[in-house]
Amino acid sequence: MFPRGPCLGLTTQEMNMSFSHDMDDEYEKFIRRMNPPRVVIDNESCKNATVIRVDSANRHGILLEVVQILTDINLIITKAYISSDGNWFMDVFNVTDQDGNKILDEGILDYIRKSLGPESCFMPSIRSVGVKQSMDHTAIELTGSDRPGLLSEVSAVLRHLKCNVVNAEVWTHNTRAAAVMQVTDEETETAITDPERLSRIKSLLCNVLKGSNKSSLAKTVVSHSVTHTERRLHQMMFADRDYERIGGDVLDDRQRPNVDVVNWHDKDYSVVTIRCKDRPKLLFDTVCTLTDMDYVVFHANIDTLGPDSYQEYYIRHLDGSPVKSDAERQRVTQCLEAAIERRVSEGLKLELCTTDRVGLLSDVTRIFRENSLTVTRAEVTTKAGKAVNTFYVRDASGYPVDVKTIDSIRQVLGQTILKVKGNPDDSKPLSQESPTRFLFGGLFKSKSFVNFSLVRSYS
Repeated sequence: MFPRGPCLGLTTQEMNMSFSHDMDDEYEKFIRRMNPPRVVIDNESCKNATVIRVDSANRHGILLEVVQILTDINLIITKAYISSDGNWFMDVFNVTDQDGNKILDEGILDYIRKSLGPESCFMPSIRSVGVKQSMDHTAIELTGSDRPGLLSEVSAVLRHLKCNVVNAEVWTHNTRAAAVMQVTDEETETAITDPERLSRIKSLLCNVLKGSNKSSLAKTVVSHSVTHTERRLHQMMFADRDYERIGGDVLDDRQRPNVDVVNWHDKDYSVVTIRCKDRPKLLFDTVCTLTDMDYVVFHANIDTLGPDSYQEYYIRHLDGSPVKSDAERQRVTQCLEAAIERRVSEGLKLELCTTDRVGLLSDVTRIFRENSLTVTRAEVTTKAGKAVNTFYVRDASGYPVDVKTIDSIRQVLGQTILKVKGNPDDSKPLSQESPTRFLFGGLFKSKSFVNFSLVRSYS
């Protein structure tokens, strides 16, 4: 039943650790064989949503795994009921597509059944759900203080080192910035493997992140490991303590989520309630944070009430205890607020689609920096030679982007099609503290399609 093989070169302790790991892994597989997950998809009982029910043997992190799979295929979770007391886990989700319609595509429904049902028994662990193992690129993780033009500086260094950015996601929150970037060698278009070159990339990028403030906390990690980008961004910003309010709140009281944590002493649970503006991936963000803080969700109720969301979690720490002190209660509250706020971006939304080329990121971030633009959040993807990007920009002082600035950028970029939805002057400026929310400058350009729309994003 257990894997066999030579153990030459291993100490007794290492052999025991390896054997123990194999035993745990095989035991989990055995339990799942005896109690395979069951997925029921119902398109009849609910008028305006597809109902997905998941029953499975319980284990820590399974809720995040399920939610991650659903959100990775861009489903909107409008309601959910979760129960995992004892050794069994049961979830019921009401989901729609991005347009609010039921899920009728058989390809998507089949993927859900395979990803969550019995065929998922030997899927990779939660850390790699939705991510394929690949040596086609090198992953670079960056964290540091936010400032104007930072991404322009980072991309210039990468171009100088003959690295091409093929995918990237950038978040900023509370004066901190984090990014996960996937880069390839400019010439071979494959992962960078030379240890000396990787060490130089890491060293130079870390210097850029520190800037002139050598005491500033900055971190650069270069690896080929599999990672779920959005979960890593949450983990990186949490580790960077972006939940600590420095120099004022990022959002005013009307925009800030309402998070409350109380203990239910009769049942030895802590009850977390969250009321905030609804948006896609909200459930993923909160469950991800609770999981990475080592809390177990035993029961939960999620409901969307018009434009708002209500979430209620009954939790305990992994050691079985509820929240023990006021300090812990405050930390849970702050961390959940931060997790929700990281995706909330105000400003001019830019959607671009263009043919990818080496140096695209460096060129366009320089143009944005020269026009005093700063980015609050960005997502860059490259597929089949096309770069598809979404990002939110503001004036470097924290105010809406001037129309003249957009006209200037259009002249510099040349053959572009630019659409502006709404009036930039209608966007409210950030609070007086917010100029410190300087963002990674700007992202990629377009020669074929550019769609600029003014929004406050909760997506």
